[in-house]
Amino acid sequence: MAEDLQAVARLLFEAGTLKQARRTGWWMAGVRDPESVAEHAWRTSLMASVIAQLEGADPARAALMAVWHDSQETRTGDVNYLGKKYTPSADPEAVTADQTAGMPDVLASAVRGWVAEYEAKESPEAVCARDADKLECLLQGIEYLSQGYENAQRWIDNSRARLVTETGRRLADELLGQGSLDWLRAALGEES
Repeated sequence: MAEDLQAVARLLFEAGTLKQARRTGWWMAGVRDPESVAEHAWRTSLMASVIAQLEGADPARAALMAVWHDSQETRTGDVNYLGKKYTPSADPEAVTADQTAGMPDVLASAVRGWVAEYEAKESPEAVCARDADKLECLLQGIEYLSQGYENAQRWIDNSRARLVTETGRRLADELLGQGSLDWLRAALGEES
């Protein structure tokens, strides 16, 4: 068992690189220091649990898929949509299989299964996790827009158009109708 955990330990170190890996599409919008892949994955996971709960799906399973949805970027980097036009995309399932090689089978097969389910886009939880990915991009775009990055509007519009769940679309509309600090005003009991 100790030998099997060496591969797990390596993946945990590897996962830490996502804290420094930047979401590269935001550079095209002029954002100097965009969010990291890890920051994106965290809020996507939170959103996946919310969307899934409201859609009647399993929130824990949706959040789990969202945690792993960009984990392959430790090896491929964050390739934005323009980059994908010129570079063939790596197969997330193949990357995950490589990342989990040598791990205890019970863990490796579980991680591979979560990624495969997310990529298949068929289960209600995968649909919710994928909507969360788009909704998080929309919300990040709203925040960047409020910081003066006017080109973020393109990411907001594209993300909104790609939402498929009723909850995702309704949340997008609610987010678009609020300011990025309305939550603070409400928490302080101030009028908006």
